[in-house]
Amino acid sequence: MTATPTLQAPDTLLKQELLAHILRALEAHLPSHALLYQREDTTPYECDGLTAYRERPLLVALPETEAQVQAVLRACHALNVPVVARGAGTGLSGGAMPHALGVTLSLAKFNKIVRIDPRSRTAVVQCGVRNLAISEAAAPHGLYYAPDPSSQIACTIGGNVAENSGGVHCLKYGLTLHNVQKVRGFTMQGEPVTFGSDALDDAGYDLLSVVVGSEGMLAVAMEVTVKLIPKPQIARCIMASFDDVRKAGDAVAAVIAAGIIPAGLEMMDKPMTAAVEDFVHAGYDLTAEAILLCESDGTVEEVEEEIGRMSEVLRRHGATAIAVSQNEAERLRFWSGRKNAFPASGRISPDYMCMDSTIPRSRLADILLAIAEMEKKYQLRCANVFHAGDGNLHPLIMFDANDPDQLHRCELFGADILETSVAMGGTVTGEHGVGIEKLNSMCVQFSAQENAQMLGLKLAFDPQGLLNPGKVIPTLHRCAEYGKMLVRGGQIKHPDLPRF
Repeated sequence: MTATPTLQAPDTLLKQELLAHILRALEAHLPSHALLYQREDTTPYECDGLTAYRERPLLVALPETEAQVQAVLRACHALNVPVVARGAGTGLSGGAMPHALGVTLSLAKFNKIVRIDPRSRTAVVQCGVRNLAISEAAAPHGLYYAPDPSSQIACTIGGNVAENSGGVHCLKYGLTLHNVQKVRGFTMQGEPVTFGSDALDDAGYDLLSVVVGSEGMLAVAMEVTVKLIPKPQIARCIMASFDDVRKAGDAVAAVIAAGIIPAGLEMMDKPMTAAVEDFVHAGYDLTAEAILLCESDGTVEEVEEEIGRMSEVLRRHGATAIAVSQNEAERLRFWSGRKNAFPASGRISPDYMCMDSTIPRSRLADILLAIAEMEKKYQLRCANVFHAGDGNLHPLIMFDANDPDQLHRCELFGADILETSVAMGGTVTGEHGVGIEKLNSMCVQFSAQENAQMLGLKLAFDPQGLLNPGKVIPTLHRCAEYGKMLVRGGQIKHPDLPRF
């Protein structure tokens, strides 16, 4: 076999030579229409939902069978070529950004629901099935799939597994990890691998918990067995207004402290409610400094009792107005604003960067006030929407990507939010993943030894480091460079953030 060129700087000659090697290897397994390499064909794959950073892949493979996926992985492994698996591309941390000298493995054609089993309350689906499509298919059986990211109309279950996605109802029903029973796929070497089982428990190490949330670095998921739950008899939502963000934050903590676990508990600040109200007309109080959406579901009696208890707690902690949905249409209208927070922000800013960190519930007001000060510091607007019940923040920093200075200030703003979250006892990510976006912040939260342990786990699955390389785990050099810069202290000692 002809020697494969060494992966160095992505100059034109090297890329052309490498592309020729890859094409020869893959043409034996995939038809020509499933191999994209012309500029106009690969450009749509250059980024995911984090559009500030872009890179075109050398080649995009569009397999239609698992045998073809296996063949692509085996060929790339033999050629020492990186592979980045991609679903719908709705991720927000750059986890699906291509490698300039690698293959993007698009799994969009794996969109079949294999079976719905109402007796075991499970569904077996291919990795490219949309999140919402699972619930639609299960609805005739009175069942649904609980995790509901805001992008559920488009995001795929394979991507949900990679990022351990949540959604507005994760407080009561859990994240993807808690709702997945088995994941089947391939390693980078093309070896079949299964995590979890059809039983409620599995022998040996709990590797299902390892692969869910691993951001496509350990294996390529092909088929997922998810858990389904019965649709509740009824669901009602409280919309509560507050004239002070600290009162709203304290009310969130008070609801949980009262022993109530709402089906959903979300918080939006004034700039965000203004943006979404102009977009979807959900009926939000535009004079409120913060709005809480608190949902209860279950039997009619359970919901009536829980709505009453939550309303009392909210009033006691400063709610200036409370509205309770009286029918399903009104409940969906209350939620329509929250579900459309991201597109609403896109209407009022050329670009935005959606951050994703977690903090203790008791610090919700503290982080909101800190972000307000950061807006002044970096001279950029920020609207906030939170999965308040579990302390998962989604600040949306607004900027213009055509202005390099604004992009740089946005990067610093985001890093400041993440560092402040860690300082408050939180983490740098809740559900969007690390990807390329939070590589620097991993240096803040984890020591060199901890990052080395995570790298060791990846290399146990992928010794050559070819599957989604350059994501999640920072290098020692990157952490050393980032250590030269003080973001939260306000003095930038390093002129630029390390680039991806």
